[in-house]
Amino acid sequence: MYTWIWRHLPGGTAVKALLSLVLIAAVSALLLFVVFPHVEPYLPFADVTVVD
Repeated sequence: MYTWIWRHLPGGTAVKALLSLVLIAAVSALLLFVVFPHVEPYLPFADVTVVD
């Protein structure tokens, strides 16, 4: 998958590296601000019980 992305990015090695960093930042922001808040209510982490 990463090889496919690297081959399809335009430019030389430096441009591809910069575009890869931008792509990683964009995907991370999408996950952090859109996907995770949407999925969070369905996760069981809020139902924590402590047994003494």
